[in-house]
Amino acid sequence: MLLNISIDLLKDANIYSPGIIALLILAGFIVGVINTIAGSGTVITYSLFMMLGLPVNFANGTIRLGVIMQTLTSTLNFKKHNALDWKKGFKLAIPVVIGSIVGAQIAVEINEAVFEKILAGVLLIMLFFIFHRPEKWLKGQVQKIQSKPTIIQLLLFFIIGLYGGFIHIGVGIFMLSVLVLNAGYDLVKANAIKVMTVFLYSPFALAVFIMNDQVHYGMGSIAAIGNIFGGYVGSKMAISRGSNFVRWVLMVVIIIFSAYLLNIPELINDIK
Repeated sequence: MLLNISIDLLKDANIYSPGIIALLILAGFIVGVINTIAGSGTVITYSLFMMLGLPVNFANGTIRLGVIMQTLTSTLNFKKHNALDWKKGFKLAIPVVIGSIVGAQIAVEINEAVFEKILAGVLLIMLFFIFHRPEKWLKGQVQKIQSKPTIIQLLLFFIIGLYGGFIHIGVGIFMLSVLVLNAGYDLVKANAIKVMTVFLYSPFALAVFIMNDQVHYGMGSIAAIGNIFGGYVGSKMAISRGSNFVRWVLMVVIIIFSAYLLNIPELINDIK
């Protein structure tokens, strides 16, 4: 009941009031940190935008503004510290960009409720592999990194782009899994390519939402201020603390995000 009252108050709030501006910037900062280190942090601003009265499609489009600013900041920081394999990353980004345009076009019309449940199941399976073979996530595989992108990698990145354009939330986790398990990068270098790739595809996805009038520029721009600082802090933490730190953050994010998708908090509340 208390949660419902809070949500109702947010829906009636003036988004340009000092309190809401501070809330949006704080949420953007937290999202920037989580997205840069692991992924799925966008669920925070996604949910907040809807609490503030945005329809789901508008929230899906509006989050892209902050994502662009956050990934630009973190990409530059990874490059500054020589953690970014930008040549191979750019090649892998091409199919992602193409897929994101298609996915965003689907997103402006489709209902994603069932899709979210499937996503939760996939993430939990991924969690098993992170626990089962941790060395692949920590050390990298040099022979795979030095090779050219394979057809399988390009196909996987097209599918990831399709998903990223569709909903974006969780795209970083899928991208990390392919970069580590298939392309051979450790988690820090995989993170660098991940944020660069997201930066390259996000403007194309955003353009589709803009053409369909599904972006709230005020709300998205305010949250983007926090995204910028969060992206910088997140990239610094990933570089300084290493792959094992990123792995543990990734596992925690997957568990929380999967619980969110499966509505576990609501189920527990109903049982009580």
